[in-house]
Amino acid sequence: MDNHSDHNNSPSGVGGIFVTGGAGLVGSALLKQLLQEKQGPVKALYRTSMPLLLSEEEKQQIEWIKGDVLDVNLLSDIMQDCKQVYHSAAVVSYHSSRREQMYKINIEGTANMVNMALENNIDKFIHVSSVAAVGRLRQGELINEKTEWTEETNNSHYGKTKYLSEMEVWRGIGEGLNAAIVNPSVILGESNWENGSVAIFKKMYDQFPWYSEGGTGFVDAKDVAAVMIRLMNSDISAERFLLSAEHLSFRELFTKIADGFGVRAPQRLAKPWMGDLVWRLEALKAMVSNKEPLLTRETASTAQVKTFYDASKVKQMLPGFSFTPIDETVKRTCNWLKEFYRL
Repeated sequence: MDNHSDHNNSPSGVGGIFVTGGAGLVGSALLKQLLQEKQGPVKALYRTSMPLLLSEEEKQQIEWIKGDVLDVNLLSDIMQDCKQVYHSAAVVSYHSSRREQMYKINIEGTANMVNMALENNIDKFIHVSSVAAVGRLRQGELINEKTEWTEETNNSHYGKTKYLSEMEVWRGIGEGLNAAIVNPSVILGESNWENGSVAIFKKMYDQFPWYSEGGTGFVDAKDVAAVMIRLMNSDISAERFLLSAEHLSFRELFTKIADGFGVRAPQRLAKPWMGDLVWRLEALKAMVSNKEPLLTRETASTAQVKTFYDASKVKQMLPGFSFTPIDETVKRTCNWLKEFYRL
């Protein structure tokens, strides 16, 4: 679909909005809210497919541009008549086959976005980072915005790319970019369940039998999008915000999802030594099915850790904002997936 809509009918003086990663979990939730709030003409960059979350009518209201964040000339062209930039494009992978692409897109791509935003005098830039950029292996320690990433607390190449891409945004801020950063925990919401965190829902629907001792923070994609829009329309700059609604053990989350689908919840505890075995089996299965494994050597170690996030700063700085309870997020996502995949 190549719908380059005519923007002459947009209100005069309204600068355009540019969203990268439009087909992703956060990007599609963001686009939906921008349209609902009539925030101005929107351009969205996508790489291969359109977001599943948007209706045909909603898709028609967006100017779609096929390409990626490595194309500097394209980015510069798009930003020439834009005032606001939301950068949510990233490769999330724990699989070695996509590592090289992930380093390029996440770090170099973000550097390009920052440079072009500076060059085109963008009013404001909102960057989607991750709690992975803070370093996740911190057993029992309460993590907040001041927590610094270290090599020892990082257990994934993804975490390293998110840390380095966030550094590009801080560099931009040092060079005069008006920007703010969000660091969501594990994001849940409606999207393609073949990849990313939504793959957990597919695993549960398929009655994956295992759960691990660990736990982490979870947040609704809608909440991440809502915070991004509020930050964009505020005078908050040079700040990062951890976004996490609540801490759940993996068993608690898996049980909620299984209940949402009306299937049996995982009953078998995977001990740490079993994690090694299970991820190897997953890797074999992935080779046969040509899909990315949900569990890898990197995610197996995270699965045993309990990580806690302090997300009080966003509530202090955005009065009236509150997180959606994860129960609600899971129910809504299960219902959407049931309808979308005709389960």
